Amino acid sequence: MSFTIAIIGRPNVGKSTLFNRLVGQKLALVDDEPGVTRDRREGQARLGDLEFTIIDTAGLDEGAKGSLTARMQEQTETAIELADALMFVIDARVGLTPTDRAFADFARRANKPVVLVANKAEGKHGEIGAMESYALGLGDPIQISAEHGEGLGDLYDALSPLMPETSDDEVDESHEGEEDEELAQRPIRVAIVGRPNAGKSTLINHLLGEERLLTSPEAGTTRDSISVEITWQGRAFRVFDTAGLRRRSRIDEKLEKLSVADALRAVRFAEVVVLMMDAQNKFEEQDLRIGDLIEREGRAIVLAVNKWDLVERKANQISALRADADHWLPQVKGVPVVAVSGLMGEGIDRLMTAIEEAYAVWNRRVPTSALNRWFEQAIQANPPPAVSGRRLKLNYITQVKARPPSFALFCSRADAIPQSYLRYLTNSLREAFELPGTPVRIALREKANPFAHKRKRRG
Repeated sequence: MSFTIAIIGRPNVGKSTLFNRLVGQKLALVDDEPGVTRDRREGQARLGDLEFTIIDTAGLDEGAKGSLTARMQEQTETAIELADALMFVIDARVGLTPTDRAFADFARRANKPVVLVANKAEGKHGEIGAMESYALGLGDPIQISAEHGEGLGDLYDALSPLMPETSDDEVDESHEGEEDEELAQRPIRVAIVGRPNAGKSTLINHLLGEERLLTSPEAGTTRDSISVEITWQGRAFRVFDTAGLRRRSRIDEKLEKLSVADALRAVRFAEVVVLMMDAQNKFEEQDLRIGDLIEREGRAIVLAVNKWDLVERKANQISALRADADHWLPQVKGVPVVAVSGLMGEGIDRLMTAIEEAYAVWNRRVPTSALNRWFEQAIQANPPPAVSGRRLKLNYITQVKARPPSFALFCSRADAIPQSYLRYLTNSLREAFELPGTPVRIALREKANPFAHKRKRRG
């Protein structure tokens, strides 16, 4: 089993910077503003030959019961319960504060090994603050600079005795057949995106069956893109909760810009993207912008219309939703539309089925023989137009890759083929080979004329 360490401490002592340093990636948002981290985030850390699970947590802070701050602390307490050991981080440049002393007692009561880390310890002021931390009674402070990577050797020495011993036999067994299993069992990567307060975190909490992610009526609660592992009917999913995406003109704060950039990275990393809309305000301009972004990134897409429990039910509502989706998002015609209620759990099974089906379509390869038959029929039914008095010649088409389905069309005068004719071919491909809702790419390739050099010589 993996050894787990939770990073705890008051806000703005550099916990997320240390987390990023240990996982080797900038996964957690970092900013000078205190309280950036809200949800707990897990990652696989490596320090020398030590490998362990690391949990970044919100800064320990006091808040009224039921408030966002109080629920952030509950997330931290959950991380402490899950952890095998704790890293208690202080800011060595600031020195000890009453909050540090209060939460050092909190860490001791957890009855787990505690490694005291004095971060930002570079320079004379940092060394003085680190010496103060002896007063906490948590042992020798490990002086580091997470931002500059200093002192990690000392941190290694402090963590090594805590790690469970692993026999050589266990190591050999753990890697045997790893590549084959990874291909067969690798989770489907799913990003949940949408406007602020569309109910993304509430939906994921219902999938997990626990309050794993913070939720609030206040828009903008989620900041980091948090990934969670979900198993549904025997299939593994890695689901990314993301910050709400507002119009660019409305984004002023640096922190929100970082959150949006993190959400966009989650879209690029995902295989299926669920665009969540509010049932009471669906297909707004920002929804359409996000849908267009997903299509341009080439990801499979599913539309989830949330808060369905608040809508008055009428006949043929779902059919009307699908018609609206085809009207407003014609570039992904036939996109799956699922009505859900993240709060009540309504439509969750249908949503997960739609994600699996969208993933299968996104990976689909069309048999070459069937593709050739379709191509001939499509051209006969609607021949390419003449441009400048000359008929365009389409030679043949082939699928070059899946994820998303992508085709190369060999033709004469590629730059002269109208976009309207390409849309005709794309929609015809969707209907003929059941590729609803997924981006379809057709790249034009000019077929070389073997007699072109002879014409030049005659001239």
